Amino acid sequence: METANYLVLLTFLFLLATHRVVSRRRRHGKGGPPGPPLALPVLGHLHLLEKPLHHSLARLAARYGPVFSLRLGSRDAVVVSSADLARECFTEHDVTFANRPHFPTMALMTYGGKTIGNCAYGPHWRHLRRVATVHLLSARRVSSSMLPTITAELRAMVRRLHRAAAVAGGGVRIELRQRLFELSLSALMETIAQTKMWRGTAVVDDDDAATDMSPETQEFKESLDLLIQFFVAANTWDLLPMLRWLHVLGVKNKIAAAVATRDAFFQRLIERHRLKDDVGEGDKMSMLGVLLSLQKSEPDKYSDDIIMALCFSMFSAGTETTAGATEWAMSLLLNHPEVMKKAQAEIDASVGTSRLLDADDVPRLGYLQGIISETLRLYPVVPLLVPHESTVDCTLGGHHIPSGTMLLVNTYAIHRDPTVWADPTAFRPERFSAADAEGLLLMPFGMGRRRCPGETLALRMLGLVLGTLIQCFDWDTVGGAAGVDMAQGVGLTLPRAVPLEAMCKPRQVMLDVIRKL
Repeated sequence: METANYLVLLTFLFLLATHRVVSRRRRHGKGGPPGPPLALPVLGHLHLLEKPLHHSLARLAARYGPVFSLRLGSRDAVVVSSADLARECFTEHDVTFANRPHFPTMALMTYGGKTIGNCAYGPHWRHLRRVATVHLLSARRVSSSMLPTITAELRAMVRRLHRAAAVAGGGVRIELRQRLFELSLSALMETIAQTKMWRGTAVVDDDDAATDMSPETQEFKESLDLLIQFFVAANTWDLLPMLRWLHVLGVKNKIAAAVATRDAFFQRLIERHRLKDDVGEGDKMSMLGVLLSLQKSEPDKYSDDIIMALCFSMFSAGTETTAGATEWAMSLLLNHPEVMKKAQAEIDASVGTSRLLDADDVPRLGYLQGIISETLRLYPVVPLLVPHESTVDCTLGGHHIPSGTMLLVNTYAIHRDPTVWADPTAFRPERFSAADAEGLLLMPFGMGRRRCPGETLALRMLGLVLGTLIQCFDWDTVGGAAGVDMAQGVGLTLPRAVPLEAMCKPRQVMLDVIRKL
């Protein structure tokens, strides 16, 4: 027995020593990037990482440089934390890093890796990208169909906030993220499937219509919430194959249940749309209508699974982008009321107080655009870009990067680099009106050929939503608190640690306009 134990110990020590030597050769054998020296068996460098991950990687970058290597469980990774290296990745090496790493657990949520954001680089991705840019998110469709729908849903939200404030006797306490998420979800439901999210609104268009969410939509929303939460965690589980053997302590069953609910909802939308007599024409046709018409001519390219994958990409990205970015913007404005007043003054001077601003007004509001840019700089939509993977060996920043290396780009660190941005942690929208802001890299939606195809829609929607909230209401902290806690939570899209609550009161100069909505 003692001999057996001795042999087991020797075997373990041999494997540990071999693992360390191989890891060191992988990193440095061909001039690879520097990195932490100790990579544990199985875990690699995962024990060095804390949440939020972008903060942890920024601290490692301060020690090992703007490009460094890590062993993340079963995968080799390289982390980029400078604007110059990010440009090099997505210009000179754009094709090399255009692929996505395959994560089995993530595949459960993305139709086997068929969504536009997670599929492998190749013919399928090119097909989805063309469908998105030409048929679903073209500039003409965004302007003629999507923005009017978003405007209508936004005005309905303004009416609800006004009524709630009137009942409360002036100002009302609201949880902003919940309202913003529901706004985005409602606009997407109408745009994608011409389906109303709120019960009662499909039958009557009255201020007194019921505004409770239908059970079907509530169930879908809960499944969407759950899947979005699992996006980041799934990557971590897949870095450690042993967790897959344990079925992640039952989490895979939760994912499977949420996926089943989501897919059943999408399938019902598809079947209902097939039965519709009037689905509109041209740009007035819903996204599902467009996809189903394409399915008739090319059924192999537009299966129901592909249609659902495109819908899921729209819902998951569209809801989180606007809700999260607007919540951070309002948090910053509550901590800087002088900026809020300046933005209101700009809107009053440019748009007036006799009507609500519309989508065409937003590009002319330079200070509002500065607020949006500064918010996305400080709190980028995705602080760590969706992981990329190299398909061939390349040289990055003078370092050898082997094929199959996972690339993590720390957008959060790049946007706060003190060598690039003056006073990088300060909220200063004015910096984007200055000539010296030209050429500075902002990449909240990614860069290169895998850049988010919905960026234009997201920015226009964000400007419209934020501008309307600023124009119509005065905002204050709850209980007159000195400021809003800006603590960050954990997630793919940089959530607040605690959802923002604020006091909302209609502006006197806009009351007549709001009452007529």
